[in-house]
Amino acid sequence: MASPALISETQPWKDLKGHVEEVKRTHLRELMSDTERCRSMTVEFDDMLLDYSRQRATPDTIDKLFALAEAASLKQKIDRMYNGEHINSTENRSVLHVALRAPRDAVICSDGKNVVPDVWNVLDKIKEFSERVRSGSWVGATGKVLKDVISVGIGGSFLGPLFVHTALQTEPEASEHARGRQLRFLANVDPIDAARNISGLDPETTLVVVVSKTFTTAETMLNARTLREWISAALGPSAVAKHMVAVSTNLPLVEKFGIDPNNAFAFWDWVGGRYSVCSAVGVLPLSLQYGFPIVEKFLKGAQSIDQHFYSAPFDKNIPVLLGLLSVWNVSFLGYPARAILPYSQALEKFAPHIQQVSMESNGKGVSIEGVPLPFEAGEIDFGEPGTNGQHSFYQLIHQGRVIPCDFIGVMKSQQPVYLKGEVVNNHDELMSNFFAQPDALAYGKTPEQLQRENVPPHLIPHKTFTGDRPSLSLLLPSLTAYSIGQLLAIYEHRVAVQGFVWGINSFDQWGVELGKSLATQVRKQLNASRVKGEPVEGFNYSTTTMLTRYLEATSDVPSDPPTLLPRI
Repeated sequence: MASPALISETQPWKDLKGHVEEVKRTHLRELMSDTERCRSMTVEFDDMLLDYSRQRATPDTIDKLFALAEAASLKQKIDRMYNGEHINSTENRSVLHVALRAPRDAVICSDGKNVVPDVWNVLDKIKEFSERVRSGSWVGATGKVLKDVISVGIGGSFLGPLFVHTALQTEPEASEHARGRQLRFLANVDPIDAARNISGLDPETTLVVVVSKTFTTAETMLNARTLREWISAALGPSAVAKHMVAVSTNLPLVEKFGIDPNNAFAFWDWVGGRYSVCSAVGVLPLSLQYGFPIVEKFLKGAQSIDQHFYSAPFDKNIPVLLGLLSVWNVSFLGYPARAILPYSQALEKFAPHIQQVSMESNGKGVSIEGVPLPFEAGEIDFGEPGTNGQHSFYQLIHQGRVIPCDFIGVMKSQQPVYLKGEVVNNHDELMSNFFAQPDALAYGKTPEQLQRENVPPHLIPHKTFTGDRPSLSLLLPSLTAYSIGQLLAIYEHRVAVQGFVWGINSFDQWGVELGKSLATQVRKQLNASRVKGEPVEGFNYSTTTMLTRYLEATSDVPSDPPTLLPRI
């Protein structure tokens, strides 16, 4: 029997719609009193623990979500992804980021070809190159060791690698391997970002990695040209070959830019930008900073979740459970946002990365067949580490809008501190909040409790917490390169599960194109106005007015200025 065009037309979707009122009648206080229910809503894998008992869901809800997954052919869609089928139908591409961290002897095919050997050819090349740079056998133009790296890229070429780098900086083994080295990321075309990146660095000891699949991305290439000028002005144009390498598939443009094509590291069109951290996009700069063996542990962590996602039954499958619960929260309970709350400062860049992975993937209004969706898909992701968030936006999630929360905790700190005379150590203090906040959201505090505490009557409405606010908790044993890889893969696959159930294409991003196209028109106008004095034409009144004002205010900018190097 052929599947309906939209998942919302299926009986399991309708059953869940009818189930909503039943769930809303039961407060989380009551649900949490059911020990057997809570026990059934915990899953363990590889020493990590997922507890989703504080979701507004009953065992019956979970069964209905599994029925929805079957109606959406979730298992078949997962298999199709792993089999290299062109599930990104609008771009006619496979979706194989799992191949980026597959074992060397694995077989994962795209268009009939096993791509794993190609992946390992690049990984081996990165290992060899990064070891030469780190050991000092590859040196800069003046013979100095290259100890500092600037990775130039934007979007998926930046957010994922930055998350992993930030998480590894304080991991003891990784930080020891990075001693004396710096890794920076230049993404924003704003010249302030370039200025900050080169501040304090010496061109003689700096290696620049330019990350652009096509070598045509406007922001990335302007930043690359800026750093090329910085190096050339200090060391001469010939120095570029020693101080700049590329992650790209466009070798002619790489060579035209001045980079030796032999120093270009490939990736493939079956890797989406936001899923590319495990490709040369992330592996090259991270290997230069930490050494390839550390990065290989990160890849093995992601691989462990890839295998778990592919083979574990749905009731024990962490990405599947997370994805189905997100569908429940968004499309049935009507919660439009999700807070990602890691209780580890090392994960401070995790939420910004997942913002892109999730919202660029599932921010869609039509099905994969192009049919407008009659239901909400995608959610607004945001977050902040632990107690920082508590002193920022937790007021909203406790007493304002209902926003499902992901609490991510770590059993052992990367940097433990024990102070004599303190009631608990610093990590215990942090984790006290990790354990308390989900219960505060679930149980709340009633007017009756406040009365018993003799709270003045006029303050009771202000101090009442309604509770019944859903969350889930993911507890990792430690934050190593391996577990960082696991965390990345869990969220990548969670996003895929949501898209598979909603029936959308989570692997294209046409929504980023229109603004870029319009920016091209503005760029042409700015050039014509500055160089030829042409008036602003062809825009609406508002844009014309603002562009004219901008040009008037910056009329002292030379039309053909000398090269101005960024400086602080």
